[in-house]
Amino acid sequence: MAADEQRVFATVSDVKRSPNTNPADPRRTVLDPAVGGGLTALRITDGAKEWHVAAEPCAPGRPLGCSPSQPGAVTEIPGVVFTTSVDGYLRAHAAADGSLLWAYDTMREFETVNGVAGHGGSIDGPGAVVVGGMVFISSGYLRNGGVPGNVLLAFAAE
Repeated sequence: MAADEQRVFATVSDVKRSPNTNPADPRRTVLDPAVGGGLTALRITDGAKEWHVAAEPCAPGRPLGCSPSQPGAVTEIPGVVFTTSVDGYLRAHAAADGSLLWAYDTMREFETVNGVAGHGGSIDGPGAVVVGGMVFISSGYLRNGGVPGNVLLAFAAE
């Protein structure tokens, strides 16, 4: 969770697993690409829900292991709440009403500074780190059935 002076912000995983019907895949269950996630803002003064943003299901064609669940840490800076998801997205929401300000799909190939092949995947666990006008996020978590990857991404304010 994270908080500003008026609200507490929390995401939920609510991941759902389904039986794996692919006989060539050794996993007994796979993540459901349509179920899970959501961001809620609660008023600090009385705990009442101010707003809720439901998670969007994974888009068609996403790899096995994609899920809209949001088990990662929430990051808040004045006016903005950053969330992460097993679908590989880093999202920025307006703290006042939850509206989506910006989204970035990390589940793709990247050209890296060290020349090692880079690919983003699920984001599960650590949240965004914001420092010095930059946002940092690591992407690629295989644990719990997500999509593997190996990148640390840095975004600078324009």
